[in-house]
Amino acid sequence: MDKILEQLNPEQREAAKTIKGPVLVLAGAGTGKTRVITYRIAYMLRHGIPPENILGMTFTNKAAREMKERLASLVSENDAAKVTLGTFHSFCARLLRKEIRIMGFTPNFTIADDSDQAGIIKQAQAELGLSKREEIPVERVLWFIGNAKDNLRTPRMAKNAADMDFDVLASAVYERYQQILENQNMLDFDDLLFFVYRMWNENPEILKKYQNIYKYILVDEYQDTNMVQFEMLRMLAGNAMNICAVGDDDQSIYGWRGAKVENIIRFPEHFPNTKLIKLEQNYRSTNKILGSANKIISCNPGRYEKSLWSNQGEGENLKVLQLRGEEEEAAFIADAISEVVSTQDIDYNDIAILYRSNHLSRLIEQSLRKSQIPYKLVGGQEFFKRKEIRDAAAYLKIIVNPKDDQSLLRILGVPSRGLGDKVVESLKVLQRSVFLSFTELLSEKAFLEKLSSKARDAASAFSNCINKYREIFSRPGDLYQNVNDYLLEVGYLNGLLKIYKDRKEAEKRQENVCEFINAIAQYEQRYQGKPYLFEFLESFALLDENDKTEEEENSGNAVILTTVHAAKGLEFPYVFIIGMEHNIFPHERSIKEGSTEEELRLFYVALTRAKNNLTITHSGSRMRYGTPSSQRPSVFLSYLPEENVDKIEQSQFFKPVDKKDLAEGFKNIFNILNEK
Repeated sequence: MDKILEQLNPEQREAAKTIKGPVLVLAGAGTGKTRVITYRIAYMLRHGIPPENILGMTFTNKAAREMKERLASLVSENDAAKVTLGTFHSFCARLLRKEIRIMGFTPNFTIADDSDQAGIIKQAQAELGLSKREEIPVERVLWFIGNAKDNLRTPRMAKNAADMDFDVLASAVYERYQQILENQNMLDFDDLLFFVYRMWNENPEILKKYQNIYKYILVDEYQDTNMVQFEMLRMLAGNAMNICAVGDDDQSIYGWRGAKVENIIRFPEHFPNTKLIKLEQNYRSTNKILGSANKIISCNPGRYEKSLWSNQGEGENLKVLQLRGEEEEAAFIADAISEVVSTQDIDYNDIAILYRSNHLSRLIEQSLRKSQIPYKLVGGQEFFKRKEIRDAAAYLKIIVNPKDDQSLLRILGVPSRGLGDKVVESLKVLQRSVFLSFTELLSEKAFLEKLSSKARDAASAFSNCINKYREIFSRPGDLYQNVNDYLLEVGYLNGLLKIYKDRKEAEKRQENVCEFINAIAQYEQRYQGKPYLFEFLESFALLDENDKTEEEENSGNAVILTTVHAAKGLEFPYVFIIGMEHNIFPHERSIKEGSTEEELRLFYVALTRAKNNLTITHSGSRMRYGTPSSQRPSVFLSYLPEENVDKIEQSQFFKPVDKKDLAEGFKNIFNILNEK
């Protein structure tokens, strides 16, 4: 046996050494899929496949980093570095930097964030002359455009397919939105994928070029692919079809953002002669938890049959607790955690509280604070989405892309420099006749003549500073120092004290911007060679919810509060799933639509986050839309195998509700469970 495969179980070994042709690896929760992917790449390298010919696609930067680190421990660092491992979006962004001229853009394009997109949507509706009554909410238009791109529809195709008033209007906004993006040399997040698909579809010679480079394709979390990603993979795999998809149809939980579970279900149809390999040995959970998860997911039709098992022992029964109300639920959770941490060898960060929707965390947070239990919210406002960080990034984006009007408008008056609304209006009026970007217009004589002497001086100083640093940043390297110097000289860093009158708030915002600049230094340290500014901005634009600053990563010993969606891929010794009630989990929208299959998969994901101990709670009443509402248990609870569950009602362990008695009540629960 090849030494590199000795640490794998038989099924993992089979997946790692099957190199030719299409392979579908059905990797159940906790079965070691990342291990299989990295060992498979190492095996390929050991058997003479050039690293440049291997492409590994992931959905998160974190997954890509983990694979790179593991691979570097198995093969030479040189070979590991030559393998292309990254997210779909990062792969497409790099490809477009090389090829995008054929699409009418230049390689220094910037990537629009959601704030840029909202501004462009508003601009598009204004330019179309829509009245306030006719305007479509920005969120609805963005959904329409994203859905169109996910389903391979250009503005013209969307317009031709429109059969309702909303679709006609939205497709017109989509068309103008794309024109504005092109004028500003910008792409949005969905364009990164859609443009590569269109480029390959319309230019066979470019597709052939990349087929000759990437002869072996691996895809992580294949169940999360949408239509664009599937078509890209199908095209790139070509007739050779050396594609290995690793995923789990039972963990397909992103249908609401375009993922098609049919892609993994129908993989053998899309890629004939597929070799199917099932990974069913779980390395995370006890068999009581796995047995319950197996029973739950078996209720879904049209799935691949799998049955997870482990060598972790039988373990404890799941506990399902019925509380009278949501306040009692929150108080119980806090007392339960205090009891566990004080009586067992368990840290706070070994415990997670999972919920279907974010609003359920409010009372839990209050109760944890009252009990002085440290906690950390996963998926709160990410550091990199704070206003001051986006402003700093906008200052950098106008250096890279002179046509980026959205970024210029964002920071022209941040801080105030005498270039207010009247100046912006002058820019807009002049732009209609000369077709230059706002940044270019700042130094145009025709524009400067319209300004007061004070505003003219401010515009010239601002424009000169940008041009000076555009020359500096045209060379690679020294990003940390140059960014720091630029943000000082352009007046942004010290200007924060003018923007925020409260000194403490201003200083906190300054600290955040300094942390952002530190992130640039960390990027430089990780980068092999000297990076250009556009490369940092690209990595910044492609951050996802799993990307944290060093401060956030090292935030200490705290209970994790998270939605089930955000918990995917994580594991904890102790897990609480709260709010298991009708119209909450499953969500009322899925009940109305008569389709709860994805909700059941989401419950399966929640169950399989737990390693040793799993407690599920539901309440008899809860505030819904501002009024008290009687709640009934989720139907999903009835699917759990009775032999694996201890069901307990509040009356069994609490006297009439008095918050002072909760601690005593929790001790009673342990007595009940011990008796069982």
